[in-house]
Parts: sequence; C-alpha cells; structure tokens
Amino acid sequence: MQTVFYSRVSTADQTLAHQEQQARDAGFVIDRVVADQGVSGVSTRLADRPEGKRLFDMLRGGDQLVVRWVDRLGRNYADVTETIREFMKRGIVIKTVINRMTFDGATTDPMQQAVRDALIAFMAASAQAQAEASKVAM
Repeated sequence: MQTVFYSRVSTADQTLAHQEQQARDAGFVIDRVVADQGVSGVSTRLADRPEGKRLFDMLRGGDQLVVRWVDRLGRNYADVTETIREFMKRGIVIKTVINRMTFDGATTDPMQQAVRDALIAFMAASAQAQAEASKVAM
C-alpha cells in the first residue's frame, strides 16, 4: 500500500510545493508525489494528462490518493465523478486535504452510498461551477 499525492496547477498563482506542503502539514505521510503543471482541469481529463495517466497505471487496490481538493482532479463534472468512481471501484481510497474528506467503496449500505455519491457529485459540480465563474469574471 502506498500514499500518492496528486497535484495540478494551471495558473501562475498556484504552486505544486504549496499543495504538497499543505498535505504534509495536515499529517499525510506521502510516499510519492505525482504532479501536472500548466494543465487545465476543465479541458483535459485526468486520464489524458501526462501525470494523470501515471496515476491510473500506478495506483492499486489498498493505495491512497491524496489531493488538496477534488478540483485538483479536474473541473469537469463528468470527468471528476467518473474518475472517483473508477478509483473506488479499484479499491483506491481518495482523501482530500481540505476538510479531510474520504471517498472509498467500502460501504455496502445503500443510504451511505447515496450520501457519498451525492457529496461527490456536489463537489464535482462546485469545481466546474468555480471554473465557469472564473471565465465569466475575466
């Protein structure tokens, strides 16, 4: 089992080092860091990014994927929800630094699954809405 931290920066005011340090400060023990720099989370699916592809290849059941927030996985609703579901299906646990959220496929209770899936959908929709709001503001 390994803990992999994934980071993505797409603007000049973001840094990979800052995101990683936030994770370490939050108590995450990171075995590997995988990062995409200068890649849009709106127009490029995680699986199509150079380092995003590596995540799909390297992560195995029992591994943990840590991200600062789900918007680092992407800012496209369909891509983020599909990615998280795919990782959970493979037995990979996704954890966020902000708010310490944990997404896994461990629960078999339909109500808990529904709540988890609704939360994933809400967070993915929020990430996309923030990206769209940024475009309008520019």
